[in-house]
Amino acid sequence: MAQDFWASSGFRLLGRTASGLHASDAWLARFLEREELAPPPQAGAAERALHAKLSRDPRAPVARAEIEAVEDPDARDNWRAFLGFRDRVLSHATLEDAYRGLFDGGDVDLAPPFVDVLAQAIARSMLEGTGDAWLCRAAEMLFRRQRVASEAGRLLAADAATIETYAQTGGFGAVGKLLRARGTSTAAVKMDVLSRENAPFYFLRDELHSFVVDLTAGSEGASALARVLERWIAHLAGVAVTIEPASRVEDARWRWHVGLDVDSTKILDALYRGESVAAEELERLLLLFRLEFREAADARPELAGRPVYLGLACRPDRTLKMKPQNLLVNLPLASAVSRGA
Repeated sequence: MAQDFWASSGFRLLGRTASGLHASDAWLARFLEREELAPPPQAGAAERALHAKLSRDPRAPVARAEIEAVEDPDARDNWRAFLGFRDRVLSHATLEDAYRGLFDGGDVDLAPPFVDVLAQAIARSMLEGTGDAWLCRAAEMLFRRQRVASEAGRLLAADAATIETYAQTGGFGAVGKLLRARGTSTAAVKMDVLSRENAPFYFLRDELHSFVVDLTAGSEGASALARVLERWIAHLAGVAVTIEPASRVEDARWRWHVGLDVDSTKILDALYRGESVAAEELERLLLLFRLEFREAADARPELAGRPVYLGLACRPDRTLKMKPQNLLVNLPLASAVSRGA
């Protein structure tokens, strides 16, 4: 049964057509309510005036002088970041176009949180109509940092920001933070591993990001992540692929790979070149996937019929931040050849 989830994405406020998602005034106005942009009690007159102007009309043009007049330097930086995001979104027909355009070449000109905002909205759209908690939890990895751990032979991923919040507050918000500051112990908050028994509760707790996903090869979590990546490629590249978890690359004709994060890219590059990789580095290569194009014509001619291997790795501190844009930039798509890429 279909479920609603990720209300924080503002998905219900976005315009939706066959061509993609369209930014509405209501969706843009939600950003003005965030603490980074909402003027605090001590805010100056220029900051308040700018906020009031955009609250009336989120698409209103803003001159550089209006930003420079904002009294607080941190607030000025926040306004620059938001307006850069807003202007990029409004300069494209859809959010999908705005996201794809970020990686057409050159430096990405959006602050990372706004890149994640676009990824979340797009992921929410591609999952519309699902009631599969594993798909939704796996898709959080497209835009939220994870912390991974091995436990009883299982590879577990938990939301990094949630863990950090629990570490600071014991799961009891500002009160918990105060108690921790005073040295008062608070009850530990359990983060449940997603299972068939508790999966229905995901849709009651989706905004808490409190479910751990088992990504062990052969697990439902690893399979769900593969299906999420299939949908991501289909939604943004218009190409049908099949992705399956793999235990290792055993392919004498290994021709192409894509790292889904910075570390897996480095590790796979070294393995492809035949270089020796330290055991501790290999241990951080958490997952491998085998991708095959359903239509050979969608791949570059020299790759037709050949698989593409995908890797996912964690940092030395056991955190993981996926870069789903790598699947748009680095897959050997025939369409990229036709564009001269």
